[in-house]
Amino acid sequence: MLNVIWIAFFLLSFVAALYQTFFQGNSAVFNEMMAASFSMAKTGFEISLGLTGVLTFWLGIMKIGEAGGMVQLLTKIVAPVFHRLFPDVPRDHPAIGAIMLNLSANMLGLDNAATPLGLKAMRELQTLNPDKETATNAQIMFLVVNTSAVTIIPITIFTYLYQLGYANPTEVFIPILIATFCSTLVGVLITCVYQKISLVTSGVVWVLGGAALCLAVLVGLLLQVDREQLQAYSLVGSNVCIFMVIIVFITCAAVKKINVYEAFIAGAREGFQVAVTIIPYLIAILVAIGIFRTSGAMDVLLGVFTGAWKGAWYAVSLTGLVEYTGTTPVFIDALPTALMKPLSGSGARGLMIETIKTHGADALVSKMAAVIQGSTETTFYVLAVYFGAVGIKRTRHAALCGLLADAAGIVAAIGVCYLFFG
Repeated sequence: MLNVIWIAFFLLSFVAALYQTFFQGNSAVFNEMMAASFSMAKTGFEISLGLTGVLTFWLGIMKIGEAGGMVQLLTKIVAPVFHRLFPDVPRDHPAIGAIMLNLSANMLGLDNAATPLGLKAMRELQTLNPDKETATNAQIMFLVVNTSAVTIIPITIFTYLYQLGYANPTEVFIPILIATFCSTLVGVLITCVYQKISLVTSGVVWVLGGAALCLAVLVGLLLQVDREQLQAYSLVGSNVCIFMVIIVFITCAAVKKINVYEAFIAGAREGFQVAVTIIPYLIAILVAIGIFRTSGAMDVLLGVFTGAWKGAWYAVSLTGLVEYTGTTPVFIDALPTALMKPLSGSGARGLMIETIKTHGADALVSKMAAVIQGSTETTFYVLAVYFGAVGIKRTRHAALCGLLADAAGIVAAIGVCYLFFG
């Protein structure tokens, strides 16, 4: 999928540049595109190098948490709920443990550990599959929960924002948590409806309802203060929560007589390797997106949503509808990230970075792009990798449920950014 998207960026950029050159008289567009390619390549390299320190530190902390048993603790906490979400899987089946570990790793932001654990969980679920080419209900539920995954600590978002000059990147912590919770909630509920899982008798509705109520109370309390206080509370609360996680991780590991320093060093080595590994990928996507925007092709894409062609279409475009409510439609420039997110995580990350570079780290649209990036996983990537690993060809309702979860997360991300930062 990323291969197709990358090629499309260059081809569409070339077509758009030809149109500008011969029909709009902009003879400098090709010069500007080449300048953009060099500029974005430099940006990608600088960001990747700058990520090294932050990733090294946080992956070291995460390794301490893993060694100290925090993943196992999260597994025990969520086990009762997931036994009800996967009624066709025996309680003592190895798939349950693999599912718990994968989701716990996602919650802690352990991306490097989450994927192999997810593949193991899918292989274990495949052993219960009577039709090896058709996805089971349990496999679909696992994929939907995975693609809408709640990430308690969105480390990568923080590191990119910090590297791009965001003075207080952790202030998006609570908005991301709210958006990703909405994504997971909608994904689980829709999948339960498809699979005829009784939400009331299974107890799922009480757990999800309780979590939603707590979140609603939090938002309600935050609404009682003005916007400046809201941002201050969000920043302080986020930093306190994140620092508490660090202290808890270190304390739990120390109590278990784990060599905390050695565990940190082991994780830190992984952080350095990850930072170096992403350099070519980040440069590839950033250059393509920079050329795409400079050529004018991005403006054409956004014109569909902004109603740039006016006329009757403007009245039903997103801009027209939003302006009718009296709200400034600043989210339009964050839509490329939202549209790319289900297709390609790297592409969405590149668009987020490009948006922040264009509008500035403190702009509302930049914060929206960051929260959108952290609200869901990449549905088609997860679907292709996880189902492809076990030979599933008929995915049934997996893609639809995953995309609806994505849509819920994106809408929630935009709404919560208006609430916190608008």
